[in-house]
Amino acid sequence: MTEPGKPELLIVDDDPVILDTLSYVLGEDFTVTTAESRTHAKALLRQRDTPPALALIDLGLPPKPHRPDEGFQLIAELIAIAPSIKIIVLSGQNDESNARHARTLGAIDFVSKPADPAQIKALLRQALEVTSAETSDASGLIGNSPPMQKLREQLTQFANAPFPVLIEGESGSGKELVAQALHKQSRRAGKPFMALNCAAISPTLVEPTLFGYAKGAFTGAVTARAGYFEDAVDSTLFLDEIGELPLELQAKLLRVLENGEYQRVGETQSRISNARIITATNRDLRSEVRHNRFRADLYHRLSVFTIGVPALRDLSDDKQLLLDHFRMFYAEQIGTQPVELDKDALRMWRDYPFPGNVRELRNVVIRLCTKYAGTQITPLLLQSEFDREVQAPAGLAEISEESVLLDAARRQIEADPEFKLDEVLKRWERGFIEAALAMTNGNLSQAAKRLGVQRTTLYSRMQTRSDAGEDK
Repeated sequence: MTEPGKPELLIVDDDPVILDTLSYVLGEDFTVTTAESRTHAKALLRQRDTPPALALIDLGLPPKPHRPDEGFQLIAELIAIAPSIKIIVLSGQNDESNARHARTLGAIDFVSKPADPAQIKALLRQALEVTSAETSDASGLIGNSPPMQKLREQLTQFANAPFPVLIEGESGSGKELVAQALHKQSRRAGKPFMALNCAAISPTLVEPTLFGYAKGAFTGAVTARAGYFEDAVDSTLFLDEIGELPLELQAKLLRVLENGEYQRVGETQSRISNARIITATNRDLRSEVRHNRFRADLYHRLSVFTIGVPALRDLSDDKQLLLDHFRMFYAEQIGTQPVELDKDALRMWRDYPFPGNVRELRNVVIRLCTKYAGTQITPLLLQSEFDREVQAPAGLAEISEESVLLDAARRQIEADPEFKLDEVLKRWERGFIEAALAMTNGNLSQAAKRLGVQRTTLYSRMQTRSDAGEDK
């Protein structure tokens, strides 16, 4: 049960000892709900009217507790169900690439196990402050690139039309923001903007949630209740993740779109809705239609107007405009000085494709503002926030190999007054040789091939290193 004044926190971990410990330690400050798997966590969320503000999740979850796959999938699903949820990963799978990929998917931070409870509490509290900051952000759509100019033109053209609009775009690209912009520019702007995420509720609850229900219509229906279509009179109803709508309900939604008629669950009386319908999806609904997972007639009815929200990788200099907006905004909210990117880091920023789109960009800025307030960000610092698994453009690879390496070398020389280049090079050579041998299970020929040297050369260097070790 939710306690007044306590933020709600979902903890997902397959270790019951960790769940019990975290529940006890964090229970003083948060209303804690626990789950031991991805499916359990999703089921809990779909039973709730409102999602928790925070989630603390492990990556290694059943049925693959030794791999991060389930955790990665859970991050994506939690954000699809509850876009406002703030996710912190607490995991023993603390490979840096896992941390970066979790952030790319939408997690705001990554903490390695074992972790100090005070650190976890501080991060959760900080995440809540960010949540408050975001709800006050009314800046609207940011960007001057041709795709953004086209998007604004479409908003102007479609805003006052009564017909449905389908918004298509990748996860994290800002589809709900576009829907809100349509509402704000329409004659319905004086009415509340109603939004329902179709992925956020159980399929059995979609119909009563959309259409309402009569008293006694089902177990638990102790009073009659209006649905979203009824509440959105003279207003806009936004249905996010429309591709998740069960097939059996698609026919009922089609009926409302065609003549405005619907019925509350448990009633025979028809009601009329005049809500303007806007839907959004990150799926290819045309492909869903071809595979009989989405009704063709509903797709055509929903897509009278279609708006494609551009991916961030296609917005060129808008990445810098978004950087400038968010770094100033969050520095003010956190009460610190804004960060600055040096010219090489700025070039890296422009070249990085941001596969998580604006959501990923925003989270990177939040971490930079929190960890490096008031400082100049170098490529080395920035590289640690990006997902290296993402295919980088040539410019990013060049910076990674040259600028980042130079920056790291400078820092090491400055930090060690007795720096000796020969010793450093020997350590690096030893490290590469041992890594190649480990990768090839000790096969000298294969290790030499991986290192790009002749087998005799590798053998000679190993002997030299061995002799040097005996001389010490």
